[in-house]
Amino acid sequence: MTTQWTRGVSLRQLRIFEAVARLGSISRAAEELHLTQPAVSMQVKALDGLIGLPLIETLGKKLRVTDVGMEIARHARAIDHQLAEAEAALAQMATGHAGLVSVGVVSTAKYIAPKLLMAFRELYPDVQVRISLHNRDDIFRQLEDNLIDLAIMGRPPAALGCEAHVFAEHPLSILACEGHPLTGGGMASVEDLGREAFLIRERGSGTRVTQESFLIEHGIRPTEIIELPSNEIIKQAAIAGMGLAFLSEHTCQLELRTGVLRRIAAPGTPVIRNWHVVYRDRKNLLPAAKALRDFLLAKGGGLVNAQVMPAQPA
Repeated sequence: MTTQWTRGVSLRQLRIFEAVARLGSISRAAEELHLTQPAVSMQVKALDGLIGLPLIETLGKKLRVTDVGMEIARHARAIDHQLAEAEAALAQMATGHAGLVSVGVVSTAKYIAPKLLMAFRELYPDVQVRISLHNRDDIFRQLEDNLIDLAIMGRPPAALGCEAHVFAEHPLSILACEGHPLTGGGMASVEDLGREAFLIRERGSGTRVTQESFLIEHGIRPTEIIELPSNEIIKQAAIAGMGLAFLSEHTCQLELRTGVLRRIAAPGTPVIRNWHVVYRDRKNLLPAAKALRDFLLAKGGGLVNAQVMPAQPA
């Protein structure tokens, strides 16, 4: 048997031989494949020479497929079946109905991303979505290193060449524990807020950037700044009365509904930012990633807004 014969074999040869083995006749195989009998015989002989073992035997006028030939025909059918599956899969991928999408989600967006992605999967059940959760700076690095297809985030990176599309509003408010004097319904002044401690996210967080900009813009100088590493810890610290939280309303819908956190009415609040779907401007998005981007732009705003609780009555 010739070693490494598979390097020389062609798909056409395998298909022709499979037809000969299945039909038990060179003439019938030629008829099915719309070839001449000499052309079929030539391809079978060439394949026989590549393998180095007989594939068929002719006894009188009767053709018999050898055990080697039966094995080759079985694998030829399997290869043809796998190619048909690949063709169908690629056709699905070309329409965006199949494939894999890697999505980077900033930590604050983890409160909205599951609902969005589940709604997308209902429309595209054969698309796999791989999610990575990080703060804003880490998502920037993932985009820069081409580790993700899309990012769901607030402020897009200015220094990195990206396309960013708004798909929903993103309100941020000042929040305090139930019973805090500034949640009584009146408008809190800059002086009122300056007498409070503020809870703040870690460096690299988009929420921190927005909060620092808000405090500077309105001339608010808190008595204390307490840095905490996550939205969840900030919520619990605010509920315990440790200080005022400045958070995305999407992170604390349950706490607002139950009343353990309350909005403080203050000039310039809520701060309205936007959620963006972001990707590198030179990235060639595959159809599945384009389908997710287009879904977010068409449906994301409605899905996100449906879970925002209206302001509590004064």
